[in-house]
Amino acid sequence: MRFLPDRKKYTVAIIGLGHVGSCVSLILADRGHEVIGVDTDAALVGELRGGVCRFHEPGLAELLERCHRLPSVRFTTDHAEMAAAEVVIVAVGTPVDESGVFIDTQLRDACKELSRHLRRGQLLVFKSTVPPGTTRELVIPLLESGGLTCGEDFGVVFSPERLSQGTALRELAELPVVVGGSDTDAAEAAEAFWRAALGVEVRSCASLETAEMIKIASNWWIDHNLALANELALVCSQAGVDMLDVVAAANDLPKGGGRVNILLPSVGVGGSCLTKDPWMAWSSARRRGVELRTVPTARAVNDGMPGYAASLVLDALRRAGKDPREARVAVLGLAFKNDTGDLRSTPVAPMVRTLREAGVRVALHDPLVSTEAAERVFGSPTVPEVEEAVRDADCIAVTAWHREFHGIDFAVLKRHARPDCTLLDGRAYFPRETIERFGSLGYTYLGIGR
Repeated sequence: MRFLPDRKKYTVAIIGLGHVGSCVSLILADRGHEVIGVDTDAALVGELRGGVCRFHEPGLAELLERCHRLPSVRFTTDHAEMAAAEVVIVAVGTPVDESGVFIDTQLRDACKELSRHLRRGQLLVFKSTVPPGTTRELVIPLLESGGLTCGEDFGVVFSPERLSQGTALRELAELPVVVGGSDTDAAEAAEAFWRAALGVEVRSCASLETAEMIKIASNWWIDHNLALANELALVCSQAGVDMLDVVAAANDLPKGGGRVNILLPSVGVGGSCLTKDPWMAWSSARRRGVELRTVPTARAVNDGMPGYAASLVLDALRRAGKDPREARVAVLGLAFKNDTGDLRSTPVAPMVRTLREAGVRVALHDPLVSTEAAERVFGSPTVPEVEEAVRDADCIAVTAWHREFHGIDFAVLKRHARPDCTLLDGRAYFPRETIERFGSLGYTYLGIGR
């Protein structure tokens, strides 16, 4: 095959060792491939060399422990080492600015480094989310600036990252991989690589642009679905209807090739993708003369949920005859979703800010978040023990329901909190029997759309 040796094990370089790059690097290493992990962050590279995993992903720390001492695995800041690889995977960050425009700095820098060290016969796989057209119009010209020609000397494919934090390693082993090539040779090489490397199905696309659009469309759909769920929750709350009952029944309805699939509401939408990729779609469409009206609407709905959650707490305090300026709220779970310590664009931060602006004293607790990260995002450290966090609390806000929280005894917590403590369910989706038990313990339960 033109851009891939005919064998089952490969030497693979991964450029960008963030959450995605680290997961891909280590699962490939664990499957017997030679791995060269490259990143400009010397501290991150040093951690990986020492077997220290900064990303909370189930199974990742154990995978790093197994792999980091293998002679076939090395982590470096030197891009020149990627010249030894047969396949190069690029997984650098691709943020957007405040107006939704793609910031291509990291991708440009990676491509410039690659152009200096490319050799004939290499297959380059780009996973970083970009607006459609970016790989052909920006990436390939930058790569060719080193003197080699795409399609003749090296192959380029776009293979979008589609992993969810908390289930990334399982998804790498199960999800079909999308591939769009700059030409047929590159696409066929990428298909063969992913099948051999991960043993998964591959969905081949007609073009680079198709593969780029698939990632944008996926996260655009998720964000819109969550906006629907969040607005439905507001209506259900006012109508005295349990949102979870509505969703469970509505999702039974066959529609198209599947079923209605309304997602669940929460304190808000965060993370590095759902808050960014719809805007990437919006700005990319605008450059082509298309005005996407649903993106700003859905984003506004989802961005409004932290304020709504804060208002639930403040209203409950006032109904109980408490001045928010004299109240204390314990926030359990700071990350943007369950079972991760990632604080990027976490909706818990604006919720906490709104409470503090009303004068509320807020205690923070999250076993997955470091004190330094909490200080950076929230302006105060976490409280190490949950019992201390809820001490004298007028409200306990469960804003991320990590596995580490599943063993919490709310009867015990009640002894530390105020007698008339309110319990906000921001992302736990407690079943009805649990809610009834909370009532018997003396809690006043608040749910999003419940």
